[in-house]
Formats: sequence, C-alpha cells, structure tokens
Amino acid sequence: MKKIVSMSLISFLVIIVVLSGCSSSDSSSSSTSNENSKEFTYWYPWGGDSEKWDKERIADYEEKEGTKINAVYVPDGITNGKLLSAITGGNPPDLVLGDGNDYQLAYSLASQGALEPLDQYLEKAGFDENTVLDGFRSLMKQPDGKTYILPQDSNVNLLYYNVDMFEAAGLDPENPPTTIEELDQAAEALTKLNNDGSIETLGFIPWIDAGEDPYTWPWAFGATMYDPETKKVSLNEKSMIDAFKWMDSYAVRYNPEKIKSFTSGFGGAFSPDHPFMTGKVAMTVSGNWFANALKIYSPDTKYKVAAIPSPPEGRKDSSVFGTNVFFVPKGAKNPQAAINFALFGNQDKVLADNINIWRSISIWKEKSDAIQWENDQVYETVLKVAESPDSGHPALTSVASEMGDELTSIRDKVIYNHEDPSQLLQKSQDKLQEKLDKK
Repeated sequence: MKKIVSMSLISFLVIIVVLSGCSSSDSSSSSTSNENSKEFTYWYPWGGDSEKWDKERIADYEEKEGTKINAVYVPDGITNGKLLSAITGGNPPDLVLGDGNDYQLAYSLASQGALEPLDQYLEKAGFDENTVLDGFRSLMKQPDGKTYILPQDSNVNLLYYNVDMFEAAGLDPENPPTTIEELDQAAEALTKLNNDGSIETLGFIPWIDAGEDPYTWPWAFGATMYDPETKKVSLNEKSMIDAFKWMDSYAVRYNPEKIKSFTSGFGGAFSPDHPFMTGKVAMTVSGNWFANALKIYSPDTKYKVAAIPSPPEGRKDSSVFGTNVFFVPKGAKNPQAAINFALFGNQDKVLADNINIWRSISIWKEKSDAIQWENDQVYETVLKVAESPDSGHPALTSVASEMGDELTSIRDKVIYNHEDPSQLLQKSQDKLQEKLDKK
C-alpha cells in the first residue's frame, strides 16, 4: 500500500505503550476525569479542499456545542510513527482521522492494544450500529467483540477509460471491458509502439494508480488472503498466483524496464502530467475522487468509468474499500467529547459538501437528499460497486500492513525478475503466519 510504516516499529512502540502503563489506564478512568470537559485534540490527515471542509465542520460544531477543538493537520501521522510516539509519550490526541488505506493500520493498532475501545462512548452518544452498512461493520470490531474504529466515509476504485481513444481504436465506449480477458484485448488495441520499440501509448498498466495497492488485484481475482474464523493467512492459492502471473504478462509483453522508463516522467493524480490526462495511458484504475482531479486538471478529457474487470472466478463489480476512519488512541484524555464530534462529523448532512466534491460514499444505510449526484455516470458506478457484496476490506488482521509489504515485494520480483509467485507467496505465508501465531 502507499502508506505503510514498518510493523517492527509498531510492535516495538506498542510494547513500550504496554510497559509504560498507557494500556493499563482503562477507558472509564479517562472518561470520568474529563466528562465535563468539551475540549479535545483532533488530528486530521489532509490539506486542500478537504482541509477547508473539515475546518468548516469543526467551526460549526464548536459554535453549536460550545466545544474547543484543537485541530492539528498531521499528514501521514499514523504511518510515520508520530502517533505511536505521542501514545508512548503519554500525550496522544483524543481523536484521529485516518485517511483511506490507513484503516488497516488502525485495525492492527487496535489488535495490539494501542487504541481505546469505543463502545461505552458510542452508547452514551446514542449510536446504533445497525444503521451502518454491513460492509463496514466488520472493520469496526476486533475479535474480542469490542468496537475500536468508527468509519467516516469510503472510496471505491473504478476503471477509468478514455472515450476518444476507445473510439479511435475501434472500441465501443458504451461497452467497456468487464473481464480480465476483455481488459487485455482492449489494452492491446489501445497500445502504440514506436518503430524503435519504445512505447508511445499504453492501453493499460496494472501496477500504477490504485493498481499499486498490493490488495487491488488479488482482491479482484478472488484471493482470500486471511480467514478470520481460522486465523490463517492464505496467500499461496490459485487466485493469488493468477493475479501475479497476469500482472507479469504485461511486463513480459512490453518489457518492465521500458514501462519504467515510460512512466518515469508521469505526474501524480493531482497533476496535469498524469498519464491518463495526457493520453499516454488509455485506461487506469483509480478512486472515485479521481473524477474531481480530472475536472480540475484535464477538463477536456472525455472519459467514462466502469467496475474493475475480474476473471470469471473473481469478485465481479467489486472494489477494496478505502475507508476514512475515526479512532481514539490509548490514553486519550477526553474520548467522549471526541466521539461526540466524530458522530456529528460523519452524518450525511455534514459529509454532503465533501461527498459532493469527491463522490465518496457514507457508511449509513439511510441516505440524505443532501448528497447530490443524481444522473452522474461516475457516482452511479460508485454506488453499484459499493453495494456489491464482493466489495470489502481485505486482510483484517494484525499483520495486514506486513502483508501489504510482502505482496508489494512479491509483485516487484515477479514483474521485474519474472520469479515464480507460488514460491514467494508460500514463503511469505509461512512468515506471516508465524508472526500472527506469536501475537
């Protein structure tokens, strides 16, 4: 994943949390000593339009509730060790909002005793978990049955494709690829090579944008990765092997070094030099928020979106959720006030301004009219994918972040060295299972 901190660092710091006594201060004592205080510290992860929106909801809540929120912009605060340092130092924030794929790291922290259970605070605030979509409820709880995470909203990944390039290649933009076979055929038709063999345009690169997330393609191919019932890591399975061999087929066909050279000058998602915006790549997998990036940086690009293609035995019309999550670090001084704000902040009517920019989805079963994306092809596809029973949060385990590291390493060995994925996956599976059994 893009945001992964060394799990050895996490484990080391969590041990320090336990030894220092932060984990022994129970939630009720934290709550009682500050139950009349409405002041708390909140870390948020983003800048730009989302920061502007977040500050607006903070100001609105402060005015309505007479609360003082010490809001701090902390980019990558979860993944760079800053949060764990604050916990071990005895001065954690009261509330943290994790961005997108940070949910896996938050889940790992909860499993290691670094987060406060939220049940008593949620109950006091009148929260009913039955109002939450089923796809998010497994993320909220640990195997002990306690709630440690409160989802805010979520992104899904989609296949973006260039309409003009489809038509020029003789492809029908009204019938995008739905299977891996169709994706490969479209990619081949959309690819242009120069006379010297260098790449002019690629139809598709599996491992850029959201495809860089090590869970994206294994999930689409139907991989299990982890069974919470048996607590077993499951990497060396056919669906996982097929996903890596499929990615390697692009490396074999177009030469991974030539692809690396081709992509070296590409800009990021919020850059006019992004390859989809410049017409260098005809299809890419990215989040729902990419539609707004296109509106800002490449308004003349004609595009459509579709669900991520999958093989027949894979997860059809699905996505890995990229869920923004609230949680309370161990030792927080005012968890009740923090949770009261979190529940206010993730109401549809409060989220609407943000959702109406980025096309994310809320966690609630009942939707608000404030979310205004009717007759929008992108949002219709977002909702279709989000409602799929095959969309979800993979590898909810204390070794999820380590697993992401392992899968990224395996992918690079497969596409650059064409190594056997089965042997690599078995080695990683054994390694992760051993660590899991020791936790």
